Amino acid sequence: MRPVLYGICGAFFFAFTFILNRSMEISGGSWIWSASLRYFWTVLFLLIIVLVRKQLVPLWKIMREEPLKWLWWSSIGFGLFYAPMCFSTAYAPGWLVAATFQMTIVFGSLLAPLFYVNIETAEGIKRVRSKIPFRGLSFSLIILAGIILMQIEHAKDITGKELLFATIPMVISAIAYPLGNRKMMEVSGGRLHTFERVLGMTIASLPFWLLLSLYGLFTEGMPSSQQTVQSGMVALFAGVIATVLFFRATDLVNGEMTKLAAVEATQPVAVLFALLGELFFLSADIPSLLSWAGVLTVILGVILHSFASRKKAAKSFMLSKKAESVR
Repeated sequence: MRPVLYGICGAFFFAFTFILNRSMEISGGSWIWSASLRYFWTVLFLLIIVLVRKQLVPLWKIMREEPLKWLWWSSIGFGLFYAPMCFSTAYAPGWLVAATFQMTIVFGSLLAPLFYVNIETAEGIKRVRSKIPFRGLSFSLIILAGIILMQIEHAKDITGKELLFATIPMVISAIAYPLGNRKMMEVSGGRLHTFERVLGMTIASLPFWLLLSLYGLFTEGMPSSQQTVQSGMVALFAGVIATVLFFRATDLVNGEMTKLAAVEATQPVAVLFALLGELFFLSADIPSLLSWAGVLTVILGVILHSFASRKKAAKSFMLSKKAESVR
């Protein structure tokens, strides 16, 4: 029960990303500063944590091995993930952005052939391309169906152009996040813990954020003090507290696949928290029954996908153990 509770608490703090981004947009703040300032704050918070852990020097050594890869994949994994998300918030409620972002699960499966896994064969360890888990894609279709239901309802109140501006950037975001993060995990080779890797990626993505900020300075002017503070809150709540809670939850399950699936299935609860947050704090309109059906369909799809994925992982683990015992 405790791991699931930690997971739900993590989803609660992650929801502040969507609530505060929407709040900044409604208050007249630019999406450019909402995106950039969040990562400037993140560097500060994570730098303190990594310094306390005495892991800054090892991180710097690993980053110097392949600096261009760090720069490229971090800009994709963080830059092309978060900037489009903030852009979409100008055209859709935060809860809808949160729900649409669940597409990352679908694209995460479709991107599998771009990555390699090590498998044990009679001839030794071989590195082969991952395969698309077609069985798991059936649950991904449930997620997509829920997103379509919500977007259909949202499309009634906006123009076709606004619908594209709300949706296309989220597709980019949902692809960039798993692509950039998985590539960086390959580059770091499992030598870094979560905080060190995220700090490294944040530092490596700074050129992206500095260029975006420069563009914002000339087109939008300086951000307000309110937007600066709220961006810092997003960095603290989503970038630090939510991360700590979620990984504390995964540590508690100690590799038990069913419990791990239960923890991962708590993440779409952030959609509900984002929706409730907008209703209470931003006086947002109550979603229609069709939108509610879409939200619940997305959550159901994510839960089923999580348990199906962990069941497959557990089966593969047992087969490998059986093979070892035979040898």
